[in-house]
Amino acid sequence: MQSIYDRIELLIKMKGMTKKSFCEKLGISTGNLGDWKRGKSTPSTNKLVEIAGFFDVSLDWLILGKEPNQLHFKENAATYTWDELGNDLVLSEKEKEFIKEYIDFTRYRRSQSCDK
Repeated sequence: MQSIYDRIELLIKMKGMTKKSFCEKLGISTGNLGDWKRGKSTPSTNKLVEIAGFFDVSLDWLILGKEPNQLHFKENAATYTWDELGNDLVLSEKEKEFIKEYIDFTRYRRSQSCDK
């Protein structure tokens, strides 16, 4: 079972950041991050909200590892759900996972191009 720290570490890796740069951007001491890793403490509610916003993930996923009931896609100001893509669109779990990976990859590529 993944912990909150495991999910945060995954997000840091997917964004192509170092743990140190993550801590600097969010005002977290590396000692606190180490305590989260060892299970000695957990992030405060305010910090969890900030982390979820920074990585654009839901609090349900960050805290519980729970996937949202419905997948949403954001493109500029528009948001799409599976249902809006077509009533006849039936995707397997494998196809949904592929789309999630593609979205994560796209976010990673954007973060790399913005850093240059």
